Amino acid sequence: MSRYDPSAFPPFAVTVDLVVLTVREHALCALLVKRGEAPFQGYWALPGGFVRPDEGLAEAASRELAEETGLRASSAPGQASAGAHLEQLATYGHPQRDPRMRVVSVAHLVLAPDLPTPRPGGDASGARWAPVGELLGQTPADGVPLAFDHGQILADGVERARSKIEYSSLATAFCPPEFTVGELRRVYEAVWGVTLDPRNFHRKVTGTPGFLLPSGGTTTRQGGRPAQLFTAGGATVLNPPMLRPEG
Repeated sequence: MSRYDPSAFPPFAVTVDLVVLTVREHALCALLVKRGEAPFQGYWALPGGFVRPDEGLAEAASRELAEETGLRASSAPGQASAGAHLEQLATYGHPQRDPRMRVVSVAHLVLAPDLPTPRPGGDASGARWAPVGELLGQTPADGVPLAFDHGQILADGVERARSKIEYSSLATAFCPPEFTVGELRRVYEAVWGVTLDPRNFHRKVTGTPGFLLPSGGTTTRQGGRPAQLFTAGGATVLNPPMLRPEG
């Protein structure tokens, strides 16, 4: 190590960007913050920021989420904490993705049920939930322009969520601790952007081993007759999977 010279290599920074998704009013929504400083001042962006020298990536992701929005998530990828799920999504490192300097971003996906209205903080001048369908559009040209390469990161995060609820129990991360089959179905419909047959869906989810566990309670919060309440089962992989409808 005595011959190692760090100055022989060009410096660069590491950031975390967060794709925070929730279901609000039966629509899949993403969290955006309005940048209060250059570059891209006034643009909507994903929450995030620079990783500090003394923290890990998951720690940085949790800190940035709390600082910029007041929301909290687990710093342990793949585990639930206070109704939230956080996992690494992908790494983005195009040399020109940030005009300030060479910046590599490690994006994270955060999922939680019906999150509250966020509050801006840090260098964010505003924060809001926005329907994913409006942000992404039918094609990239139809979508809302976001700062940096955040449009691509958002699209990747949404596709991760859409794909992962096919073969895992991740859809329950959008639900409260106790939920009905109808509420779970509306999560699938919101994430996939489709309408599902209630009877077929009920048969599939209740017949998939380890997916749902009856809680023993019922609720009338959806109106009509009391509906049975469930909790997430212990299965992490669904067999058979919940395949996304074609088209």
